[in-house]
Amino acid sequence: MGQGYSWTQPDFGHPRAVKAHCRTLSKVHSREVCYISQSKFAKLGGVRVNEELPPEKTKIPLPEGTLAVGGGLMVAGISSYAFFKVGQEALGKEDFKPIVALWFATFVLAPGFFLPLEQEMGRALAHRRALGLGGRAIVRRIVPLGIAITGIIVALLAGLSSIATKDFFEGYGLVTAALIIGFISYAPAHLARGICSGQGRFSSYGIIMGADGFVRIVGCVILWQLDITNVGAYAMVVALSPLSGVLIVGLRGGLQTEEGPVAPWSEVTPNLGWLLIGSLMGAGLVNAGPIAVNILANDEQDQQVTAFGNGVLLSRVPLFLFQAVQAALLPRLARLAAQNDLDEFRNGFRRLMKVVIAVGLLGTLASFAVGPALLELVYDDVLDRRSLTLLAIGSALYMVALATAQAVIALNGHARVGLGWLTGMASFVICVWLASDDLYLRVEIGLVASSLVALLIFIVSLQRLLVAGAIINSDSLSDALLDRPFET
Repeated sequence: MGQGYSWTQPDFGHPRAVKAHCRTLSKVHSREVCYISQSKFAKLGGVRVNEELPPEKTKIPLPEGTLAVGGGLMVAGISSYAFFKVGQEALGKEDFKPIVALWFATFVLAPGFFLPLEQEMGRALAHRRALGLGGRAIVRRIVPLGIAITGIIVALLAGLSSIATKDFFEGYGLVTAALIIGFISYAPAHLARGICSGQGRFSSYGIIMGADGFVRIVGCVILWQLDITNVGAYAMVVALSPLSGVLIVGLRGGLQTEEGPVAPWSEVTPNLGWLLIGSLMGAGLVNAGPIAVNILANDEQDQQVTAFGNGVLLSRVPLFLFQAVQAALLPRLARLAAQNDLDEFRNGFRRLMKVVIAVGLLGTLASFAVGPALLELVYDDVLDRRSLTLLAIGSALYMVALATAQAVIALNGHARVGLGWLTGMASFVICVWLASDDLYLRVEIGLVASSLVALLIFIVSLQRLLVAGAIINSDSLSDALLDRPFET
């Protein structure tokens, strides 16, 4: 049993000045308890009393929803690798090239435009849920906004469809149509994920993520077994699979919300602009490599485009592990932030970064040591050790940059993050333009340099915010926890 202390001064209360000295701050028997050293306690004017408190728990249970979300991420991640394998077995390396282009283009556009809506939906609903208010008005505000964004982008894509079909999708008009349909499909998927996270329905959130990948690979296997080699059919599987999870969760009643007060625009769009910039640039950066190779390659390099896409996917294994680390560790940082314990938040963030850096280093070393052999074993493709190592370094730097960006957002640094990703994207374009004439090397240098530039901007921003005494608020923290502008 621990020994309890209390304050004698009636006006001393439990001020922030005292909380700053707490080793830990927790709830015991519905009372706020500050664990503090005896020397600091005496200097602050405290007098010991004979009160026994139960020992502080050291084991922290997994946060609510960790397993459900982690399971969905696991299914989504594994199915992505399987889809690339089965698709290439069915279509061949050259004919799979338009699917590679479709894949990475879809995962620039969909998270880029819809993740901010998911973030704001989840944040606003979680805030109302904490206050005991219904969130249907939030949904009614954000859904029309999603429809408007979808309409604008679909109109732009339709206007550019002939160019995209000819220069990007090897003349396959159905693949261009699949890009448009896929973009439309991910709108309700992201909005549904926002509703589920904001309402604390993490099992439904996991179903939406997992069902997308599961239905995609099942559809691909069925087409393969039926000896269907029409590229457009596989493209449509990619385009329609996001709707499966939304349909399942919707039929289960997982998207229902309660009536509540009218939601002003200020409640749902306080940082939407910066989130859009950051999300679009962040999603663009992580998917820029295969898109750039596809644009720069000549007509005889179709297999090289597919091989590079396979290499990028393999280099994302650390990012896949990073998502699992996030699911387990970020909610603990959320609790520390809610207690406004910046010292422990720093310590927790350092621990998170150590894990992230370790995962990145492990992935880089693995790519250098066994990457070429593994790529040949899994996808029957060849990329040299240099390419796979540079791709792994770029992926590791992006992962560390993303984790740092989340901390900056938690400190209400949305604008800094948006500008950081924008600068990173500009760095990528400049490097690809000037670095080399080699198809792969110029893109690989761009991926490494751009992620490094973004990371440095985020590190400087985080240091300045912490020195300035920036306060973490629940809204910014909610945005940070959902900030993941990529799909595995």
